[in-house]
Amino acid sequence: MNDRIPALVGFLTLAAFLAILVWHVPRLDLGAVAAVTLAFAAWDFFGRRT
Repeated sequence: MNDRIPALVGFLTLAAFLAILVWHVPRLDLGAVAAVTLAFAAWDFFGRRT
């Protein structure tokens, strides 16, 4: 349980960074890469059964 809190903070930090990046550089391809990156990070975070 204790390892989930730093993982959640890291996931939220990544999401905030990508949101700021996509907000300031509104390109479709960059948004797609950011969405895939967040999807992989979410899969890793929520898919673990530890």
